[in-house]
Amino acid sequence: MTTLPASLRPLAERLFGDRLDLAERFAALLAEQGPERGLIGPREVERLWERHLLNCALMADAIDPSVRTLADVGSGAGLPGVVIAIARPELQVTLIETMQRRTTWLEEVDAELGLGLEVVRARAEELHGEREFEVVTARAVAALDKLARWTLPLVQEEGLLLAMKGSSAADEIEKAQKVLTKLGGIDPAITRYGMGEVEVPTTVVQVRRRPKASRKGDARG
Repeated sequence: MTTLPASLRPLAERLFGDRLDLAERFAALLAEQGPERGLIGPREVERLWERHLLNCALMADAIDPSVRTLADVGSGAGLPGVVIAIARPELQVTLIETMQRRTTWLEEVDAELGLGLEVVRARAEELHGEREFEVVTARAVAALDKLARWTLPLVQEEGLLLAMKGSSAADEIEKAQKVLTKLGGIDPAITRYGMGEVEVPTTVVQVRRRPKASRKGDARG
């Protein structure tokens, strides 16, 4: 059952606008192929909209309208990268994924929906020093201390890391504080999106990256 529930349609229309049909096509692709290709569990099909598509699309509320480049690390089934690309067509979205079968899927989705995505098969750390983005996103990839090591070097100065997290977000920030500081991550904050619109709001940890000039002192310390 991938039909958008009537109760969620107003939120879907707010998030996707005139591209809601693309979101519905993506939901259909996930429902038809996701379980057999090992992208989502069979039980996830009936809750694709609230648990996955809208949950991910709410991350777009954290992205400033001026942003133009975004990378999604560990894209997997395209959550949240493909969903954000549908919701925010002005973004140049790069999907970074290590597994061949998943990058193949992402390329097929891009061809089917015409999203203009860049799909890169690599570990995030292989791109350190080569690529930087205004915003880097990740969903359920790893604990924040480990995730920061992979992702913060990809965030350009004064850019943002947006990590979708659950109830342990505050604990993860505390445990990751030393790593964040070492990597130039500042002002970690927890924001919840979709309050009053969905049963379980999307919890996002936001970390800004300091300008490189102000990180030189940290390297000496």
